[in-house]
Amino acid sequence: MRKIHAFFMDALHVGNKDLKDFYRDRARIVAFLIMPIFMMLLTGFIFPSQSSLKDLPVGVVNLDGGPVAQQMLVVFSELKSGKSKVMKLQNLADEDAAKELIQEQRISGALLFPEGLSDSLASKQQGQVVIITDQSNPQISSMLTGMLEQTLANMGTQMSAQAIDDMAGGQISQDTITALVTPIQVQTRGLIPGNPNYFQFVAPGVMAMVTVMAVMMGLAGSVAREKEVGTLDGLLVAPIARGSIVMGKTFAQTVRGLTQGAMVLVLAMVFFGVRVYGSWPLLIIMLILGIFSFVGMGILISAMASEQETAMTIMMTLNFPMFFLSGAFFPVQQMPGFMQAISKVVPLTYVVEGLRQVMVLGAGIGQVWRSVAVLLAFGAVTLAIAIPAFNRVVTR
Repeated sequence: MRKIHAFFMDALHVGNKDLKDFYRDRARIVAFLIMPIFMMLLTGFIFPSQSSLKDLPVGVVNLDGGPVAQQMLVVFSELKSGKSKVMKLQNLADEDAAKELIQEQRISGALLFPEGLSDSLASKQQGQVVIITDQSNPQISSMLTGMLEQTLANMGTQMSAQAIDDMAGGQISQDTITALVTPIQVQTRGLIPGNPNYFQFVAPGVMAMVTVMAVMMGLAGSVAREKEVGTLDGLLVAPIARGSIVMGKTFAQTVRGLTQGAMVLVLAMVFFGVRVYGSWPLLIIMLILGIFSFVGMGILISAMASEQETAMTIMMTLNFPMFFLSGAFFPVQQMPGFMQAISKVVPLTYVVEGLRQVMVLGAGIGQVWRSVAVLLAFGAVTLAIAIPAFNRVVTR
């Protein structure tokens, strides 16, 4: 028992030393605080979401000039996303003018009301409205087109109901007219209340990425830096176990990683309305498991790299593809088949998946067991390889 107690106490002393070294370096403190703030705010404000359709310049080519076209323009001009209007309408002479402005990136799309639109609808004939899209920006274009099409569909439904009522001379009930116009009613239900936004999807990915990156880079950089300045030799000759050194450094980096992960979550909740629908203890456990799964890689890199610059180069080479393949920013299901297969062997995928299940879907331990098992297995395997490799390198 005394040996076990001494082992963990030595690890705490090493971890405490690393944390003190870290907190004494003001430049590192500033970078430590800025990185999660930068990542979350940059991701939240740059990546498009439904609420990001604000004041989009949209051209209008009104060749009809009738009452229906005017009514549509009023509806479109009043469409809002939150407190802001979705579009700023700009009258144009013809379709060529609209295309030219789209090419110049001065408008994000255009609406074309053909001549005779109002007359066609008044005579109970089908009318046509043309949406001209900006294909250079498919995400914004798709969102804008979807909103315009849904608005036109709603207006068409109202017109149909009014036309049926006029033809029946008021003899048909409103419920019957509604059933004739829209015979199928679609009801959408989610697992959680409300309609989560894009930030609810991306926040778990940013949390996982920032936490894992802090631990891996911090662990590898810490050992490599101590090699360079010579303080690692002092630790190695001290009367403590090598395992205590590794555990102490891991403890220090875990504290840093969890702190940055918490900062990301707080920013996401305050600025972007992100909520945690699942268990907070399970969320913390998933973060700790994510850290555990990558500790071995950090130790292995620290053993391989003789200089801090080399360690950072190896880290960036590994981290960069992981961020994109893990589904942190983009759904894995949208990737090509071979990339989806690769993503399944990337451990960060399971960190992101587990956090997202807990935060967004309110999942419990029974639903995230696969991610837990993969992270435990990966962490155990990498540690089994890394610790002996570290011991061999430091004893040379």
